[in-house]
Amino acid sequence: MSRYTVRHNVGGRPAGSAPVAVLADDHSGGWMPRVWLGAPAPGGLALPPASPTMAWMYSPRGVFIDDRHVVVADSGNHRVLIWHGVPQSDEQPADVVLGQPHGGSEGRAAGGRGPERGMNLPTGVAVIDGRLIVADAWHHRILIWDEVPTQSDVAPDVVLGQRDASSVEPNADGPCSAATLYWPFGFAMLGGRFWVADTGNRRVLGWLDGVPGPGQPADIVLGQPTAGGREENRGEAVGPASFRWPHAITGTAERMLVADAGDHRLLGWSPLPDADTPADSVLGQPDFASANEWPYGPHTGDRFRFPYAAALDGGRLAVADTANNRILIWDELPGEPRGGRPADHVLAQPDFGSNGENRWALVGRDTLCWPYGLCMHGDRLAVADSGNNRVMLWERDRR
Repeated sequence: MSRYTVRHNVGGRPAGSAPVAVLADDHSGGWMPRVWLGAPAPGGLALPPASPTMAWMYSPRGVFIDDRHVVVADSGNHRVLIWHGVPQSDEQPADVVLGQPHGGSEGRAAGGRGPERGMNLPTGVAVIDGRLIVADAWHHRILIWDEVPTQSDVAPDVVLGQRDASSVEPNADGPCSAATLYWPFGFAMLGGRFWVADTGNRRVLGWLDGVPGPGQPADIVLGQPTAGGREENRGEAVGPASFRWPHAITGTAERMLVADAGDHRLLGWSPLPDADTPADSVLGQPDFASANEWPYGPHTGDRFRFPYAAALDGGRLAVADTANNRILIWDELPGEPRGGRPADHVLAQPDFGSNGENRWALVGRDTLCWPYGLCMHGDRLAVADSGNNRVMLWERDRR
């Protein structure tokens, strides 16, 4: 089989447009890129414009997809873009922008207007029980809209982690506690509990009764010996109860997985932890005491280099192996408590041994450069391809 095949009219490109070379191999498991959101790349790098538009992005780091929405943390432009309905064509403009006064502006805190409606490097995004939730990471807070906005430049209804909507200091300008945040990059709702990857404090916070109210301290502090602790790996050697950079959370009502990007691994708890307890599974490392980066190979399907995101849906697991410029997919969650079996599929690389940015070539529909965020919903996979300033929507061909 040829390494590349030519496919026409992929992802909504107009009929008669230039054919697009897409990698064809036996490693993708039927996953194909369908829709390209963000800057186009005609024969070169996907560069954003000097001024934003509702169709282009700059270093997006988070994405959410379901049957009704696509939400993107357009991190470099300090804003969130919302599509009502799943886009069907390349470069389709977003319907709503939050964090900026309009689709042509950028800058921290709404270009200097203030943090009440502005953002500073938003990352995690999701719609949970009809509410839009955004991790406004460099403002050290979580923003919540009680309904997904249908108009742009709408202020959030709830702010978590700060005293009020105008405060933006790390740990609420005080000591670290169970009610404060420092670079919260990701979050998830699992088993009725709300979990936040409080990355700068090197811990995961959990609230037992769902999304908390302002100022409510977490019921669970995972990864630190006390609510005031914030050292990497608890100030000790890496182990099953510590994090370096916990960045994203995924799972089910029975299992939680945390992408510990700085230790190049995924830690797992089953059942969900009720207190600061050690993980019972690790993926990406041979054991709980290892934190190897594997920068030069051999690259395999069971090792990571800075895994910044993970998504578990319907028993299928996807991991953004960010610095290896690929997505690894397991058709079933590995059952081994340590090390785990290799992934079943790899996206954006010709094989499990390759890891080049855009395969050391031009940007293509199925290449990646530092994929930073992902979301899986059934047979759809949305990837925040940060280095290429775009989001790609992939779909699995079940034939």
